[in-house]
Amino acid sequence: MKIKILVIILIVLNIQLITAQNQKENTYYLTSELNLGNYLGVDFNLNYVFKNKYSIKVGFSENFRKPKSQPDNYSGGILFKIPFDQFLNYKIDFGRIYNLDEKGTIRANISIGIGYTRVKEPQNWQFVESEAWTNLSQNYTYSYRKYNTLSLTINPKIEFPITKFFGLSVSPMIQINKDRIYYGIGLGTMLGKLKQKTNHNTS
Repeated sequence: MKIKILVIILIVLNIQLITAQNQKENTYYLTSELNLGNYLGVDFNLNYVFKNKYSIKVGFSENFRKPKSQPDNYSGGILFKIPFDQFLNYKIDFGRIYNLDEKGTIRANISIGIGYTRVKEPQNWQFVESEAWTNLSQNYTYSYRKYNTLSLTINPKIEFPITKFFGLSVSPMIQINKDRIYYGIGLGTMLGKLKQKTNHNTS
């Protein structure tokens, strides 16, 4: 959690320095999304758009699923202890903006990037040879396997800047590394400076 807070603070400071140089031509906003796919989770990003054409996005996503290795007869007991496979990705993406209507109320933000990924999964499931687990405690013990890797992020996004400061988004996403793949769609909101004060035609 401390790492996440530090990353967010550094991102905010850097974007403030950049935007201070060119407030009129560039836009910046925060996106938050609910991820639905082979994992479930959330996605948070700080976005910066240059001259309504090029985008840079920095943030993280954290996704969970039922462990693939979990025994079929696993019980969390009275405390309902539930283990998860975790897929946490810190990322930076670069993209291109395409307006899909003349007013700029629908646009595509096609981006690709890299991420530093942390994977955490339970393993070494051991059945507890006791009847005490039946109603009170979990019937398996396990340990966690943790490792870090790099991921490729592909994230085409359809954005709907409803007003200058609020919008909605639909965001297919794929995160690929040598061990795991996340694929799904994000449904989210956009908050910040979403539109320029004056419109500029883009190609």
